[in-house]
Amino acid sequence: MILFPLLFTIITHAAPMNPPAHNPPYPAHWWTSVSKVGAPSWEILPQEAKYGEVILSKRNELGLLSNFAATPFTYHGKRYASVEGFWQGTKYPDNDKDWPHTRAEVEAMTAFEAKHAGDQASAMMKKQGIDWVTFEGKKYVYKEKGDSEFYKLIKEVMTAKLEQNPSVEKVLMQTDDLKLMPDHHDNDAPALKAWQYYSIWTELRDKKKCSSDCKN
Repeated sequence: MILFPLLFTIITHAAPMNPPAHNPPYPAHWWTSVSKVGAPSWEILPQEAKYGEVILSKRNELGLLSNFAATPFTYHGKRYASVEGFWQGTKYPDNDKDWPHTRAEVEAMTAFEAKHAGDQASAMMKKQGIDWVTFEGKKYVYKEKGDSEFYKLIKEVMTAKLEQNPSVEKVLMQTDDLKLMPDHHDNDAPALKAWQYYSIWTELRDKKKCSSDCKN
């Protein structure tokens, strides 16, 4: 099992604020309350889930579903350390010494290290008037709405992560029919499907459930 390191100190109460919504029972600690004192401003805390929802919090094993998680996978014959490393790596040119990192360096990163590298690349892109990223020589409009090509690429990458990491599949399927919710605020997510990782996971979960229960 690949362990995803907790990113901050967990401060909890004895009982969850919001009880699990359905049967079969879910781990109660998915809803365990966390003190807002010291919590980062970007975070949506576990107890903020509504009835029937669960926050994909990095404070517990649901963090395996985060793009930040150290869940290595191979895609198109190449190894990546995390979805975040893949994502942020698409912002980098294949070979350009003037950028903060090489693409290969970013692809080997996880969590905030990869996010920070991506933020540096975004600044370079803005300076140069670039609104696209690349993968295998193909350009993808970075912030295109709807079923964009970039969204389809990220969904394929997340599928590779799911299929190659049994621990990811286990925790995803354990969520059963709960509504999956993000653990962070993101102004881009409502308009851009690639940013809605929780919705992509729901699609992949439901497809796996249907593969054994549905007749297509």
